[in-house]
Amino acid sequence: MAHEIFTKDQSGFKTYVFEVKVEQDEDGRWAASCPALPGCATWGYTQAEALKNIREAVEAYVEDMQAHNESISGAKEVIAAPLVSVVAA
Repeated sequence: MAHEIFTKDQSGFKTYVFEVKVEQDEDGRWAASCPALPGCATWGYTQAEALKNIREAVEAYVEDMQAHNESISGAKEVIAAPLVSVVAA
């Protein structure tokens, strides 16, 4: 599953596509992580909640990288335009 995160830098908007993993734990909760971003993980009581939470976690991670002038690496794809994504089961 991939989620798009878009940012604006000096060259305009860019969309970064990050693959995320969402798996149901033994206790019934859903764990979500972004393997390309070390430590970027969260969970939810439902799969939809876990997806919402990992999107927010990835956005915060990327914003922090930008704030520290770090290059945004690990994206599966970078597109030089803003995009909107829809995840359907």
